[in-house]
Amino acid sequence: MSAAAGPDGLDGLDVAGYLARSAAVAAGLATSPGAAAVERAAALVADALAAGRLVMFCGNGGSAGDAQHLAAELVGRYAIERDPYRAVALTTDSSALTAVGNDYGFEYVFERQVRGLAAPGDVLVAITTSGRSPNVVLAARAARTLGCHLVAFLGPAPSPLDELAAVALHVPGETPGLVQQGHITIGQALCGWVEARLSGQQH
Repeated sequence: MSAAAGPDGLDGLDVAGYLARSAAVAAGLATSPGAAAVERAAALVADALAAGRLVMFCGNGGSAGDAQHLAAELVGRYAIERDPYRAVALTTDSSALTAVGNDYGFEYVFERQVRGLAAPGDVLVAITTSGRSPNVVLAARAARTLGCHLVAFLGPAPSPLDELAAVALHVPGETPGLVQQGHITIGQALCGWVEARLSGQQH
């Protein structure tokens, strides 16, 4: 008897099919969002860090994990031994998240942090597979109001962030899990490009 299919279409028997869909998403990144778009986003991040600005990341669920992962790549290191960069995930302060969520509503958990931490010239990397997470959209609007640059990691669907973002990176994928695989891949590419540029190894 077959197990019930999960949200990513993985029913325990069709592993080969799932891996094939995952590989197709990875291959599709070369055209959507494409290397040029990822490099534009990376240049925004690198320029901000070179100017002493802050790079913030936010997202929910698996995207929160991606936010923390990518911030850690910048604060720690990706592949080159170098000084740490100014980056923070807005998903890690449990006191801030629960206080703001309790007092104002969950939709404001990132927006309040952006308003408290951000300054003109900073960068917010907003990660949402649906493109419509209310707390991510509100954070993005706050960032733009404060004069920050916005990079959006999105799924295939149109998003309110398309009009707000300096660079909107749409990843193909029929399920959130597949989109998240694309997000972490382009995120690591971005971090590697930034590190190489700021270390003088990118031309």
